[in-house]
Amino acid sequence: MAFVAQAEAPPLREEADGALRIGQTRVLLELVIHAFQRGESPETIVENYPSLALADVYAVIGYYLHHTNDVEQYLLQRERKAEEVRK
Repeated sequence: MAFVAQAEAPPLREEADGALRIGQTRVLLELVIHAFQRGESPETIVENYPSLALADVYAVIGYYLHHTNDVEQYLLQRERKAEEVRK
């Protein structure tokens, strides 16, 4: 039997306001990416956000590493939107 690799979409869902959340949780993509950028391991991220599945965190980090520019653009947009709300 031959192994057949299948591509999977990252476990992200978009809310009406444009926020991306991980899987079926309320955890925002930016929280996971910022934790990863600070050097936290996927296991530590799951410890800090127990509603997350470890496989989903790895998948999201993998997506980020493959699509860094797109995710960084999203993070920048979210930061700008948050700044507008704070004003």
